Amino acid sequence: MKQIFTAATVDEAKNKAAVEFGTEVEKITFTVLEEPKKGFFGKIKGEAKVEAEYEPETKVETVTEKTEAVEEKAEVQEEVKAEAEWSDTLQKKADCAKEYILNVIKAMGIEDTEIEVTKLENGALFEIKSEEFEKLIGKKGDILDSLQYLASLICNRIDREYFRISTDCNGFRARRKTQLEELARKIANNVKRSGRSSALEPMNPYERRIIHAAVSEIEGVTSQSKGEEPWRKVIISSTTPRKYDNRGGYKKNGGRRRNNNNRRSKGFDITTSFEKDYKKPKPEDTMKDSGLYSKIEF
Repeated sequence: MKQIFTAATVDEAKNKAAVEFGTEVEKITFTVLEEPKKGFFGKIKGEAKVEAEYEPETKVETVTEKTEAVEEKAEVQEEVKAEAEWSDTLQKKADCAKEYILNVIKAMGIEDTEIEVTKLENGALFEIKSEEFEKLIGKKGDILDSLQYLASLICNRIDREYFRISTDCNGFRARRKTQLEELARKIANNVKRSGRSSALEPMNPYERRIIHAAVSEIEGVTSQSKGEEPWRKVIISSTTPRKYDNRGGYKKNGGRRRNNNNRRSKGFDITTSFEKDYKKPKPEDTMKDSGLYSKIEF
C-alpha cells in the first residue's frame, strides 16, 4: 500500500501517514520526494512531499489457538455457573421455607396453590400463584410480609449464614411499587408547590425505600424517615419551605406581609361612611354666642 503525503515539514508528513495507516512511524517505509526550500530572510517556501509504503500485518490464527480460546471460554462459563448455583445448605433452607409457606397456606384453607422458587444472590424469591390471591396478599400486602418474615425466621435457624426470603403473589409487588411511585410523585409535587411538608402513612422498610427513590428523582424536594417501627413513616419536605411569621401564619407575596398603611401614603381615602356623616357640619355648629341657657327671643 503506497500513498503520497504533503505537509509543511518532512516529519509532519510522516506523522500524517502514520495517522492515516493507524500504525507507528517506524513500521512505514518513506521516500522523500520533495523538501521545502529556504528563501530570503530564512523564509521557507514550498511543502514537503513523501511517499509512504505500508503493508499491514496479517495474523494467522492456528486451529490450536482457536481450540484453546474456546476451551478457556467454556471454563469461564462453567465457573460462573458454579458460582450462581446454591450450596447444599442454601438449597436446604429454600426447601424449608417453601414447605413452611405451603403449610401455612393450607392451614388458611386455601387450595390449589403453586410456588415457583427463583434463585437470587444469598436468597430466593417465592412466587405464589393462587386464585384466592386476595386472602394471601391481605391489606396492602401485610399477609405477604408476615409470610416472608416468618419463613425467614424458620429457615435461618439451620445455621448462621443468612438466607434472604422474598415473597410475592400474582405480581402484587410490581403493582404495589407502581402505586407507591405514583403516590410519591404526586405528594412531592404538592409539597414543591405549597412549600409545606407532608407525612405519608406508616410503611415497611421495603416500601419506604421505593418512596425515597422516587422522591430523589424530583428537584426541589427531599425525604426522610421518622418514627419507630412499625409506625415509621416518610416525611417529604421542600428544599425551599415557606417562611412562617410570628403572627401565626405564612407570609404572603414572597415572604412580605401586605401593609394596609401604604394605601394612606398613596392618597387613597379609606374613611368609612359613618366617619364621613359624623364629620359633616351640623346646624348647631353654626350658632355663635349661644349657650345652653341663652335667652330666647320671640
